[in-house]
Amino acid sequence: MGRLRVFARILRVLLVVLFGLGMAALFSLYERLRIPASTERRQRWSQLFMVKLSNALPFKVRVLGTLPERPMLWVSNHVSWTDIPLLGMLAPLSFLSKAEVRHWPVAGWLALKAGTLFIRRGGNDSQLLRTQISQHLQQACALLIFPEGTTTDGRSLRTFHGRLLASAIDTEVPLQPVALRYLRNGQADPVAPFIGDDDLLSHLMRLFAHDCAEVEIQLLAPIPSAGEERAALAFKARQVIQLALFGADETATQALRRAKAA
Repeated sequence: MGRLRVFARILRVLLVVLFGLGMAALFSLYERLRIPASTERRQRWSQLFMVKLSNALPFKVRVLGTLPERPMLWVSNHVSWTDIPLLGMLAPLSFLSKAEVRHWPVAGWLALKAGTLFIRRGGNDSQLLRTQISQHLQQACALLIFPEGTTTDGRSLRTFHGRLLASAIDTEVPLQPVALRYLRNGQADPVAPFIGDDDLLSHLMRLFAHDCAEVEIQLLAPIPSAGEERAALAFKARQVIQLALFGADETATQALRRAKAA
């Protein structure tokens, strides 16, 4: 019975993916016919897909805080690929993703057609990326980035890369910090993280083999970016997310550890 439940849940996800492929094919047709498909339109369709995908995943979601009234640069901690639909369902958003995702079967094509911006690790295209993000924000289109640059197990935060926030300073667009937490039985969920050598199918099988986990999404107070240094802005964003996830005591403890290590 348990195995049937797993495959039924995966089938539901696959049906949602087919829906997404249909939308992506429609945008490809627009491109062939040279019909403009604005970023705003792509974001609206992407949000619809993210809502359906999130509903198919084994999570009970609780959202705390208020959605921003204007487009901002969203910054969040990063635990799993599931972060994307869970956050993408909240508002019309575009995403910044690692370049490898562009070559993933199905998912890469969906991401491309949704208007995702891709970044190469260790690449020398920082100025180009900065220009692309700035142009995106100047169009009053919200963008979500994961400034840690990779996923974690949800029990700690990595350093936030300030270079990814430079465009917010250039365009004076505020940051919308988000604290994302996966919980199982009141503790950090060991099943949800997508880390190491995980692949999508194995991770889905693992998720659906367990009961629903809880996801807490905290939309924190926006952070002004005008006149800030990018390292200082990254530090501020990290600190407020760290505080929301782990509290003042844990934040102070980790800061002391970093000071001793230095």
